[in-house]
Amino acid sequence: MSERVASPHLEPLDLERVGALDRLVHEPARLTILTALSACRRADFMYLLRITGLSRGNLSTHLTKLEDGGLVRVDKRFVDRRPNTSVALTTAGRDALERHWRQLDELRRVAREAGGLELAPEGGER
Repeated sequence: MSERVASPHLEPLDLERVGALDRLVHEPARLTILTALSACRRADFMYLLRITGLSRGNLSTHLTKLEDGGLVRVDKRFVDRRPNTSVALTTAGRDALERHWRQLDELRRVAREAGGLELAPEGGER
């Protein structure tokens, strides 16, 4: 198994950028939800449940956090006498997601330029 080797060329200031990531967006389940919503106008709760693999309670909790943060809009209504929850990405949500991907791309670029993404051979030092 290869292990990552710290690069002496990666400045602590560069790594501080990781701390600047928006935790509301960066959390894996919420990032999945936001990314899925960025590919469509809106999605219903059942679709998000299937693609995230979350439980109903966990999905509901994450959606509430995203809604409280202004990143998604949740609409609840009845369709053929059945409850239907629809979720859409807000403009602020789309902007936050785009900013997040740009930050990750920048972190990857900085790490590559510093040689920090090199892998050491199995059982060996670099």
